[in-house]
Amino acid sequence: MKCFERVVLAHTQKTTPATLDPLQYAYCTNRPTEDAVSAALHTALSHLENKHSYVRMLFIDYSSEFNTVIPHKLTTKLFHLSFNSTLCNWLLDFLTGRPQSVRIGSLVSGRITVNTGTLQGCVHSPVLYSLFTHNCVPSHKDNTILKFADDTTVIGLISGGDETGVQE
Repeated sequence: MKCFERVVLAHTQKTTPATLDPLQYAYCTNRPTEDAVSAALHTALSHLENKHSYVRMLFIDYSSEFNTVIPHKLTTKLFHLSFNSTLCNWLLDFLTGRPQSVRIGSLVSGRITVNTGTLQGCVHSPVLYSLFTHNCVPSHKDNTILKFADDTTVIGLISGGDETGVQE
């Protein structure tokens, strides 16, 4: 199954437009962590060259972020991005109706059916999360949201003490 997942992952990455989320640095060819750090520094330092300006930065590291993916919403987004409907249907089937139980030592819980999130350890999970959050964009021109998988940096550029953009 892992081999098949890698084939589907390669197809998913090939199908994803390079311009989809220009501020997502993870899982993109030639976009290492250093590029994300450089972009954050450049954005902040360029703004700080202006008089009466400052920057607020919020660093977010989501825990259990892959559990927040809602497969039906994900596949709808992928379909609207012109992903092949067969791939969308396969991903929906792959991510829904999964039996899950918890084992602690020799004790095993009852099974439940899980219809949210991506599978732990799945090679797809990081890319699917990135595709799921591709439209998470700032609502104000003075804000920037840089993403590296589940690590997110929100940069608010403030001029003349006007924090309206940061508050939005």
